Amino acid sequence: MTMTHATRLLDWYDRHRRTLPWRAPAGKRSAPYLVWLSEIMLQQTTVATVGDYFHRFVKRWPTVDALARAPIDEVLSAWAGLGYYARARNLHACARAVTEHHGGVFPRDEEELLALPGIGPYTAAAIRAIAFDEPASAVDGNVERVIARLFAIETPLPDAKAEINLRAAALVPQRRAGDYAQAMMDLGATVCTPRRPRCVICPLMAGCVARKRGIAEELPRRAPKAERPTRRGLAFVLTRKDGAVLLRKRPTKGLLGGMDEVPSSDWREGTLSIIEALKQAPVPARWKVLDGGVRHTFTHFHLELAVAHAVAATSGLAKLAPGSAWCTVDQMTDRALPTVMRKVIEHVAKG
Repeated sequence: MTMTHATRLLDWYDRHRRTLPWRAPAGKRSAPYLVWLSEIMLQQTTVATVGDYFHRFVKRWPTVDALARAPIDEVLSAWAGLGYYARARNLHACARAVTEHHGGVFPRDEEELLALPGIGPYTAAAIRAIAFDEPASAVDGNVERVIARLFAIETPLPDAKAEINLRAAALVPQRRAGDYAQAMMDLGATVCTPRRPRCVICPLMAGCVARKRGIAEELPRRAPKAERPTRRGLAFVLTRKDGAVLLRKRPTKGLLGGMDEVPSSDWREGTLSIIEALKQAPVPARWKVLDGGVRHTFTHFHLELAVAHAVAATSGLAKLAPGSAWCTVDQMTDRALPTVMRKVIEHVAKG
């Protein structure tokens, strides 16, 4: 790709750039804090989903210092529903590191950025390019697709990543690197789409090898994914007569680390034994296993939860395990409840 192609892409971007909550107006640069926050939120999540979360975060914590001072439970609660909750913990840890070790100012040096919690090569490159206009190559899924098609790279992902990254890095212009990075992202999101790419309106159409060969929609190729296993368990929804629900805190490390949850049996592969699972109930009660259940998909496995419900007896309220607490209906929106747990509670509400 020559600079002529870069110029064409930037000309296209000047006319068709998307308006996004975290994107600065034309000719301006976004603050590093906003670039970082949006990029972390956008990992494994769509632009449409992130918008409202981004607005709420920035309104509540307008600076990295403000986010660093926030209690982690408040950050997890505000993140609830975005998924991949390790991102939220790393987000908070990164904000604290920037405040404590960099005076509240994001570094522009690549090594210093990579040393921060939750920042990998892509996020570091995006911050350097978009916030500081450094000629860094930010390769996300959209850019991977554009590059794979532009050069007709037929090696399946993830094996193709090394070649794609090398090709992408060679294309970054010295001027307007931030606009170029965002232009590539926009091109992949709106024109060079996974299905039915709009090649006839693409500013890079003339130089696209995959288009010339008629294989654009087939790229990038991907190695077959291993089938996700299914784990099963029994969720225990214990309520009081006032409607409050018993919640407990998950361990800090691991899946859904530090989030609130409805108590449940172990999540295991294979057939679920209700009789055995009931032995893991948080308190003795008249547990009723409801019809149906809840299904949720995580990155590496499917989860199927049967749901048991009981109303707490007054005499049993003092026997709760450490880390457990009652959550009233009006407090529910302020708790760090992951989506799967909200599904479980809603399942009980539906009867």
